[in-house]
Amino acid sequence: MDEIEAGYAALIRTIGEAQKEKEKRAGELAGQEGALLARMAGMAAPLVGQIGMNLLKKGRQDQKGEIFNAEYYREKMIVLGKTEPMPYRPDDPTKKVNDQFCALNEKGEFVELMYSSDGQTIDSYTCPLGPEDAFGIYGYEAMLMLYRALREYLKGEEELVAALGTTVEFLRTEKKE
Repeated sequence: MDEIEAGYAALIRTIGEAQKEKEKRAGELAGQEGALLARMAGMAAPLVGQIGMNLLKKGRQDQKGEIFNAEYYREKMIVLGKTEPMPYRPDDPTKKVNDQFCALNEKGEFVELMYSSDGQTIDSYTCPLGPEDAFGIYGYEAMLMLYRALREYLKGEEELVAALGTTVEFLRTEKKE
């Protein structure tokens, strides 16, 4: 029983130490989040073309909600966050914003995508977003999602390399026989 209590006390102590360290690190980072996000985006930019998606620019929606006559943005993007939408779009105040996202494009630039729908047509407006503004609106979620996108890509690449290695070894052993 003493071992359990000692282990539990050590766990509580470790959690407390981790919280103190987190507060200290957050204090050191305060005010520099935009700069960090900009550096992360610059480093990730060369990979966006490989891991990003072509996002919907506009399209028509049938009665079942299926999209047809879709047009997509030419460059790929990684979606980094979603926020409470603005009431209307800056390019057309008559269009209500249904969904609003932060994305990173292939040039390493942050953009904000605002989607509107009238029930038949879905279209979007995109505008540049500085890293400080991206952090201000989307917070740490943008950093986390960028990190996760790169980590998932790496995991997929590692699995592909391992599979290719296994295939090459199989072919080598087959030739020896």
